[in-house]
Amino acid sequence: MTDVSVFPVSGLRGRLTPNAPLGPRAWFRVGGPADWLFIPEDQEDLTVFLKEKPASMPVTVLGACSNVIIRDGGIAGTVIRLARGFADIEVQGTSLIVGAAALDVTVAEHAAAAGLTGLEFLAGIPGSIGGAVRMNAGAYGSDIDAVLEWADVLACNGELRRLSRSELGFAYRHSDLPPDSVVVRASLRGVADDVSSIRDRISGIKASREASQPVRARTGGSTFRNPDGHKAWKLIDDAGCRGLRIGDAQVSEKHCNFLLNLGQASSADLETLGDTVRDKVLAQSGIDLHWEIKRIGRRSEGEKTS
Repeated sequence: MTDVSVFPVSGLRGRLTPNAPLGPRAWFRVGGPADWLFIPEDQEDLTVFLKEKPASMPVTVLGACSNVIIRDGGIAGTVIRLARGFADIEVQGTSLIVGAAALDVTVAEHAAAAGLTGLEFLAGIPGSIGGAVRMNAGAYGSDIDAVLEWADVLACNGELRRLSRSELGFAYRHSDLPPDSVVVRASLRGVADDVSSIRDRISGIKASREASQPVRARTGGSTFRNPDGHKAWKLIDDAGCRGLRIGDAQVSEKHCNFLLNLGQASSADLETLGDTVRDKVLAQSGIDLHWEIKRIGRRSEGEKTS
């Protein structure tokens, strides 16, 4: 076990846990432990950590863990998880000022209550706003690029910057945010509309997602990006991968761009299954699928790399 007394940053007010299990926090319910897990009390607490941590210490930021495979060997260094101190949502005119830990669906519902349309698509995206900004999350005809005004970002040295939409360099499921920076807040733009109409659209998105995706399973959202001019699920289906299994890892039969943990899958099983699907799609169609789910951390001892 790691000794918490030897952590190289002092004076932190948030919760600091050595050898912290991460699997229970992930939607797949798999993955090894973090060397350290730090849940900062607020932005000031996080700034202290970033300014004082050793430059050599790896830092990984995790949100709702909805689109990530945490490898079985765990994560080196410190994992930062933003929680209550970063979940505020404030309406300012036609904008919502949103903490990075606020869940996407909660933001959509707050926008509806304020009579602001344009953010309904967030009701169909599992995860939190910090991750949504980092990957330009999108669904149901819109994405973060279409609604973001600015994001407050802490650099790895604790410096706070406010970046505009244009500075973030959004592309399909991509932003130019440095990997070791932390989104702490964002401003999202809405348009005034009838509250009941907005809520009806949110209800429609939730119903559509429930009907078409395995939302009640141990999954991680869309596994692969849609290639230009193609749907990833269709390529996977055409390659004969619907229902394909490796151990307790399975390609969903309901929506085959989703991987499932049927109960006892390891992270290695899930990642191997995904790479197997990629190989089969490439052989059948000549198209190379790219992972949308992030795979992070150390492989377990003896695990083969693809």
